[in-house]
Amino acid sequence: MEYIGDWMLHDMAEAGSTNDEVKKLSANIRGQKVVISARSQTNGRGRRGRGWVSLDGNLFFSLGVENELKNLGALVFIASLSLWQTVRNLDPLLNVKLKWPNDVLVNDKKISGMLLEKGAGDYWVIGIGVNLKVAPLLVNTLYPAVSLAEAGINVERLDFLRSFIADFDNYFNLWKTEGFEPIRREWLAHVKSLDEEILVRLEDEELEGIFRGVDEHGSLLLETSGRIRRIYAGDVFYPQRKQIVNE
Repeated sequence: MEYIGDWMLHDMAEAGSTNDEVKKLSANIRGQKVVISARSQTNGRGRRGRGWVSLDGNLFFSLGVENELKNLGALVFIASLSLWQTVRNLDPLLNVKLKWPNDVLVNDKKISGMLLEKGAGDYWVIGIGVNLKVAPLLVNTLYPAVSLAEAGINVERLDFLRSFIADFDNYFNLWKTEGFEPIRREWLAHVKSLDEEILVRLEDEELEGIFRGVDEHGSLLLETSGRIRRIYAGDVFYPQRKQIVNE
């Protein structure tokens, strides 16, 4: 166990899910920021009930933060923006873009996965997986995965994690003091296809339109048929990947 600033970090040999480990810990602590990582994760999960393939050499970790602020969905924007910053710090010339709601793309391929869940009391848990060494082979997906190693970046797990925590702390404190607006502005500065055509897949329909940004709550703003529609949950795709593939 070590401390990184005011974060308590525990790196485990193996965990079923680092999110579950932080949830269990959050029931017994108050006010402490915690990070649990694992060298091996056997039951990782992603958004909308999807599994997360946890391959050896990659980074799997979860953050636990106690927070009573409104707009808790902002946490995923803070986390994805922090991840963008950490990767760009390793190679400022690398093509790194954000994709709503919480994806980070390197050379238009997925580098990470993220999941926000409720812990005990006022704790919220953000689970993150980053492909450092190897990317999983994803079947029937519009967005293949990539690893940092494939992009020419070699970094050790805990070195990357320590850098990420510092970046997350900066954005988290900015949010607490100034609200979501500066986070929203910077996230939009690095998002893919702003003011361009996108396809949004919802549970029961697909919409095409112009991506006009996100609102003060993080909802996607889609201009379609001459009006702005707010999208609260869904998957975004781009014109070059319009062919529909069952995920």
